[in-house]
Amino acid sequence: MPNPHRGEIAIVVDGEERTACLTLGALAELEARLGGGDLVGLGERFAAGRVSARDLTAILGAGLRGGGNAISDDDLARMSVEGGVRGAADAALRLLKATFGDLT
Repeated sequence: MPNPHRGEIAIVVDGEERTACLTLGALAELEARLGGGDLVGLGERFAAGRVSARDLTAILGAGLRGGGNAISDDDLARMSVEGGVRGAADAALRLLKATFGDLT
């Protein structure tokens, strides 16, 4: 069960509830993968709504790995997130808010 005090959220992937958390390692992975420069740059990018399908996969993949799930971004891209693309976007937003607080 996710612990919101640690920045964890639940995401349902392929019908299974999984814990996601953007740990420092997961955030470093995101910086490298998405070229955000730093945490502030990543937060600003997402707050401005500049998010692609690749971004969603990277955010959710990093968060799932940070939550202890052994899953690659390629594997995640082939899986079903509850709610489809809208559900994935919602999960990414919830994960970012759990990590950074309100992004607006």
